[in-house]
Amino acid sequence: MRADILAKHWPGPIGSLIDGEIVEGTGEAIGLVCPATEELLASYADAGADVAARAHTAAERGGGAWRALSASRRGEILMRAADLVARDAEALATVEALVAGKPIRDARAEAGRVAEMLRYYAGFADKIEGRVVPVASGHLTLVTPEPLGTVVQITPWNAPLFTAGWQLAPALAAGNAAILKPSEWTPVTSLMLGRLLIEAGVPAGAVSVVAGFGHTAGAALVSDGRCGKAVFVGSVPSGRKVAALAAAAGRPSLLELGGKSAMVVFADADLAAAATCAQGAIFAAAGQSCTAGSRLLVERPVYERVLDWLAEGAAKLRVGDPLDPATEVGPLQNARQYASVRGTIAAGRATGARLVLGGARPAALGEGPGYFVAPTIFADVAPDAALAREEIFGPVLAVLPFDGEEEALALANGTDFDLAGAVWSRDGAKALRVARGLRAGSVWVNGYRTLSVQAPFGGMRGSGFGRSSGAEVIAEYTQAKSLWIETAATPVFPFGYAPGAPG
Repeated sequence: MRADILAKHWPGPIGSLIDGEIVEGTGEAIGLVCPATEELLASYADAGADVAARAHTAAERGGGAWRALSASRRGEILMRAADLVARDAEALATVEALVAGKPIRDARAEAGRVAEMLRYYAGFADKIEGRVVPVASGHLTLVTPEPLGTVVQITPWNAPLFTAGWQLAPALAAGNAAILKPSEWTPVTSLMLGRLLIEAGVPAGAVSVVAGFGHTAGAALVSDGRCGKAVFVGSVPSGRKVAALAAAAGRPSLLELGGKSAMVVFADADLAAAATCAQGAIFAAAGQSCTAGSRLLVERPVYERVLDWLAEGAAKLRVGDPLDPATEVGPLQNARQYASVRGTIAAGRATGARLVLGGARPAALGEGPGYFVAPTIFADVAPDAALAREEIFGPVLAVLPFDGEEEALALANGTDFDLAGAVWSRDGAKALRVARGLRAGSVWVNGYRTLSVQAPFGGMRGSGFGRSSGAEVIAEYTQAKSLWIETAATPVFPFGYAPGAPG
């Protein structure tokens, strides 16, 4: 029974991590379902507004203790947390595969990436420096970066461990308290990570994990006046709701939203490499990635050749049990997303797009349980079709032909989702021109989807705003304070009368 595997790594009840203790909710029951078998793994109660308020109260106490530590000491604690994540990487990866449906080989890699994130920002903690501004004589003006206080971070179900580490590490390094609200469907690895941070020495309360629904616990966390900033990773509609709640409370937000990223392949590219890379761009994580390369734009003279090679390779991808090390493509995470992707495939067929591969449950898996969809490729997709314009968040690729640079850029920039993109060409000047013309937060040349915590990441326009990694994210988690120190021997004040002065 897979519930036994979960219980091995998370014994006891599922709830919210508040002040270092698990607090059970009192709201609606939430079931955790294994996406590979549809087995009920566990259930727990929604945290709701009361537990959310307790998390903020804990953050006020714990956050003060965290900020009182020296920056160097905070860095040492985060470095220790990285070691603990590495120690427990196999347990974290197993639970991630079990609950999120992520192939175990990917989950292991992502556990390693979380340790890397913590180490990177541990090194940043004592390097967040201010500056001196040369203003008018008589003053020493210091600009100091100050923590925001408590940040609320809402993360999605597609990569819960990875996105938890991606958000928590820089926020804590900058001296903030953090309240993490993972998806109600995938809270366990976030709870495990929270416990490891506390074990490393982060004060209880400075990091909390609230398990519950977005419309109850999440909304309460963001609307609380003690929230210094709201951070959201997920869908466009939900992100806009979070931003509206934060704005209503007079607080800023950082949004990392959806994508409909285009990979542009010119006729002079290394076509075999492009066809291989395109498989990982869309079918890794079963397409459940904000940076998924869900549109492939191919120059017309090589269109059919690339399509043939792409389909040949994608047909060999191993779809199956995420706990099997041989699996390359796992299931979709939940029943709602499974129904959505299948509906999109049916609608795509109805529009007349050419179905080249997939379109159904993998034949090798039979009619058993699990939210599996075979790698699916549609060719000759109309630029204005939903397949080419809307985020599917599943293993579904739309392939479109183009003629020349101008049309390639028009097609690539023809959606409201500006998160990522790529260009393939052996002509360096052309590749650079097109890469600079792509409207996206991250662009790759002759590659795709390489990410590093060292580089800034985020979207433009409908894909969100702000940057959630690199040195740039430190500015997202701090605010500048100007400190004016009067240094003149005889200060001159432009208004007012000194004691005894004539009126």
